[in-house]
Amino acid sequence: MRLYSLSVLYKGDPKVHLLKAAYDVSTFNFFQRSSVQEFMTFTSQLIAERSALGSRASVKEQEYLCHVYVRSDRLAGVVIADNEYPQRVCFTLLDKVLDEFSRQVSKMDWLSGSPATISYSALDGYLSKYQVQTP
Repeated sequence: MRLYSLSVLYKGDPKVHLLKAAYDVSTFNFFQRSSVQEFMTFTSQLIAERSALGSRASVKEQEYLCHVYVRSDRLAGVVIADNEYPQRVCFTLLDKVLDEFSRQVSKMDWLSGSPATISYSALDGYLSKYQVQTP
């Protein structure tokens, strides 16, 4: 059971843009890592774009399961995990991350922010904390 990506996005009108993301691509071949990360960024944006405000969904994409939560304030979170990772845990993580993000990052920054300009460093910690260690 693995988590590969945890993203916070803003569902603007008409486009969704990435605010902050964390990735764990360590299980992939070194030469594949950047393209896998690009795929996860693109997929996260696409799923958030196609999801309605106030909705939660799980979407299968290739061998991954993508869990998306779009809040009514247009803040969205996406977790990309393998098929075995529990759905309930993913949505608990998204709730926690989006609540904390909305408290720490000003709404003004949601509209025009980017991963380079948003200062929110907790995503990497959450990604490793929620990683299930296999013996």
